[in-house]
Amino acid sequence: MVELVRTGNGPWRVPEAEVRRAAAAWNAVEMDARDLVRIGPFRGLPEQERTGGTLCGWRRRISWELRGAEHPGRQAGHEPGPWSHLAGVDWRRLLLVQWSRDGAERSWWLPRAVVRLLDTAEHTENQWLHTTRSRTADNSVAGQHRRDRRAIDSQSGTGVDGPAIPQRPYTGELRGQLYSVLSRKPGMSRQVAGWVCAVCGTAPAAVLDHCHEHGYVRAPVCPSCNTLERPDHLYDNDIRVASRYRRLFDTDAVGWLRHWHRCPGCRTRTTLPLPHLAAWTAHTATRTLRPTHPGSRGRKPCGVLRVSWTGSQNTPRSCLLTVSVDFCPSGEHRVLARVPYREAVEQFRTWLAETAPAVAAAAGPDRLDDLPAEPRPVIADTNGEGQALF
Repeated sequence: MVELVRTGNGPWRVPEAEVRRAAAAWNAVEMDARDLVRIGPFRGLPEQERTGGTLCGWRRRISWELRGAEHPGRQAGHEPGPWSHLAGVDWRRLLLVQWSRDGAERSWWLPRAVVRLLDTAEHTENQWLHTTRSRTADNSVAGQHRRDRRAIDSQSGTGVDGPAIPQRPYTGELRGQLYSVLSRKPGMSRQVAGWVCAVCGTAPAAVLDHCHEHGYVRAPVCPSCNTLERPDHLYDNDIRVASRYRRLFDTDAVGWLRHWHRCPGCRTRTTLPLPHLAAWTAHTATRTLRPTHPGSRGRKPCGVLRVSWTGSQNTPRSCLLTVSVDFCPSGEHRVLARVPYREAVEQFRTWLAETAPAVAAAAGPDRLDDLPAEPRPVIADTNGEGQALF
């Protein structure tokens, strides 16, 4: 986005300095082609209408285009491929299609940098549309008389066409709130859009990340960070530990640990939700057990880690984590370790004290004060297919 200036009643112009600033920001964007985010298809989303000139719901627009390519009859009466570029990005050249093991289902992926760019562009465009509609409404009201001023103020302050809420950093306003309560609160989606993502601190927030085990809201986050945080569920009790966990548990561990411990349940028990604890156990606690195979650039870790569990965190004595390796070139190394839940928790507490002392100091002791007597499952999202706000 660049600013426009106007002198008197002359035409609108773009200052050269603004163009150079935007070009420098664009050139500074770094993209890791291996850091991918799933953008579809997702079950239960309605068809996206094609309104010209906006980025509204760019994920659905891409899904509409890709599904239309598979069914040419659906695009009758439309020009072919009008959405090949979004916000100046040729997404077709960057799109990666992955198929399930049986070849029955496919998914679409884009680099995380591109997803954040499109999310930011869509949010900025929505703010611009809100401002434009608000000014148009003010101009039309100015020419009318005998209008109830209080109704005007109420509409401009709370209506969908009111001025956009300026973005602000999240400072814990929703601390200790239950997601099941906030999801029913009117106007919450607009309030969430007024915050900056509490994880990356750069992109606009769009969703409320919450703990599915204890039901507490953690913080408003952008869709990209929300996707990064979600475990890669294969089944309800089985997840795949992809390479992105290196970032969650290595380079950016302190920030993510602080974010996960925004849930009072996880913080007082000094642990993580069961899927996250399982991923941590497979990636960190059993790292030395993972075999390697010779490659073109030396030895590399074997296959893909997968961890499953029996039982739940509510029955810690019977809960068992099983770490195994999939896609081994030689067909070996199926099961690496079986770790009891209590042992995994103790290993995590020791690692937390060494990795993030400040987070560990704020956690514990293990108590049940102000925690729900029973877990409150909210929205089942075990397949990682939910991208709606609530």
